[in-house]
Amino acid sequence: QVQLAESGGGLVQAGGSLRLSCVASGSIFSIIAMGWYRQAPGKQRELVATMPTLGSTKYADSVKGRFTISRDNAKNTVYLQMNSLKPEDTAVYYCNVKILKRLREYDYWGQGTQVTVSS
Repeated sequence: QVQLAESGGGLVQAGGSLRLSCVASGSIFSIIAMGWYRQAPGKQRELVATMPTLGSTKYADSVKGRFTISRDNAKNTVYLQMNSLKPEDTAVYYCNVKILKRLREYDYWGQGTQVTVSS
């Protein structure tokens, strides 16, 4: 099994910054990608940013230029630096890790961390 521990959410004013962290532990064989998704009330979960082990980083258009994803592979940790936050960024943010095990891809999710941006 794989466990994901998220931290860093909270309440911030518009224009402020937050940094989310997610540490993966457990039976980690080969990480395909680490990333962040978010879900606002009444909306579907959407991709925020993902960083594959091989390949290009991808961002949602709504966060390009404001959010930066990074990884520390030695610590199996992914970060999301969020700057110039807007009220529309308010959501529960979920860490996602895709792992390759025995030629199959598995998705693991964190418990979610609330980010609230006040206007």
